[in-house]
Amino acid sequence: MQVSLPGLLVCAAILVVAYYSRGMLIIGLMASTAFGATAVMTLTALGGSSPLIYTVFAALLVTAVAARRHIWFDLGNVFGSIRPVWILTSLMAYAIIGSWLFPRFFAGQTSVFVQSKTRLAIVEASLAPVSGNISQTGYFVLGGLTAIALCAVLLHSNRIDQVRRGFFLWCGLHTGLGLIDFISKNAGAGELLGPIKTANYAIITGAVEAGFTRITGAFSEASSFGSVSLACLAFCYTYWRKTKSRLAQWLAAILLLLVVLSTSSTAYVGLAFLCIPVAFSIALSVLKGRVESDEILITALMVVGGVAIMGISLYNPAIFEPFVNLINSTIINKAESSSGQERTYWNVKSLQAFLDTSGLGIGFGSSRASSWPIAVLSQLGFFGSLMMAILLGVLIRGMGKLRIWVDPETDAVVASVRNAALASVVASSLAGGSPDPGILFFVALAIVSATRVRARRNREAFRCAAPRQAVRAWFPAPRPSTGQAGA
Repeated sequence: MQVSLPGLLVCAAILVVAYYSRGMLIIGLMASTAFGATAVMTLTALGGSSPLIYTVFAALLVTAVAARRHIWFDLGNVFGSIRPVWILTSLMAYAIIGSWLFPRFFAGQTSVFVQSKTRLAIVEASLAPVSGNISQTGYFVLGGLTAIALCAVLLHSNRIDQVRRGFFLWCGLHTGLGLIDFISKNAGAGELLGPIKTANYAIITGAVEAGFTRITGAFSEASSFGSVSLACLAFCYTYWRKTKSRLAQWLAAILLLLVVLSTSSTAYVGLAFLCIPVAFSIALSVLKGRVESDEILITALMVVGGVAIMGISLYNPAIFEPFVNLINSTIINKAESSSGQERTYWNVKSLQAFLDTSGLGIGFGSSRASSWPIAVLSQLGFFGSLMMAILLGVLIRGMGKLRIWVDPETDAVVASVRNAALASVVASSLAGGSPDPGILFFVALAIVSATRVRARRNREAFRCAAPRQAVRAWFPAPRPSTGQAGA
């Protein structure tokens, strides 16, 4: 095991900020996710696996909850009031058993894609137990335990303000690091964030796409940076629309610019998918005749931008040629590139592995795909995919009709967190290689589930209080005696 000094320094800085923010566990966890290529150590015994710093804060959260005096009462409250937790626990157990059993039971019966031991590349090999079965399953189980621990914390007391501040700190750090990376590279200063990128990944930071320098921020590649930028954009945009927050508005504008400049095909296609519900919401407001000022602003900016692009292209058609080449290389011709063909081959073989194992799966961490749903199907099989779909359905449903039983600030925060997690799922569906949906998915699942329980309790409290109020209305309390009745 090799400890990373930059990783420890970043952890210490986050701990100090989270402590003075009065929310060490939740705020620290969210702030740590902004450093997507900063490892706290390298585990040589697990094939060089390098846990990111968020694992430290997730482990701290789980340990702090487990060390509580009334831990069994808290767990009983979680499992008794949040039914999806039973599905999550079953999925974790299935992942642990499958990661050990399936690579041995189906060994040599299908082909998988694993990290080469001699070079930094993904190679095709026969199914067999690998170190990824331990490391990837460990990350997934840690995410599930984090969700359970966070449910216990949120059910014990209302921490929605800590959640809001933690997510804004995450978005602010990600935006700031992205701007630093963009400015430093285009100013000729080089990779200023290189010292904190200590993860044992293939760090692709100096790449150029169609003449544009790729933005990676604190992540290992532009695709990862673009995926997280989409999640941050979804959070800030939703919170801005619900609360009119200026901070969220400015962060959303900068994040949108970073997504456009990221040169990531995952970010571009994901942004197109995220624009669909936005356009639908604006169209619905127009049909209802209740168009808000924010929607008018968005529409006006789109119209002005379109007219400006048309006018500039008519004046000088060659000025947009670099951008056209960028779109062609990242989206239109992406499938024809060697990288696109390779990733398509990964997905095809992953689906074949699902069929070769009769739908049981090849085990968590046994292979690599290029799409999160395909990775889930091939590694977790039919039963694991069904449980994962149920958890995703909980997240998609969100608060539903229960949102009227919480205050507007809570509803805004929960909706923003939910949309950020769904944006992350969209990005993973385009280029995710692991069935692990990520720590953001588990955090959002816990926040949505716990807030639904609190909303149901508020509803029941109101219904219990309503009959008593009706009785008082029909049978008012007798007036106090004045002592003159017998006079």
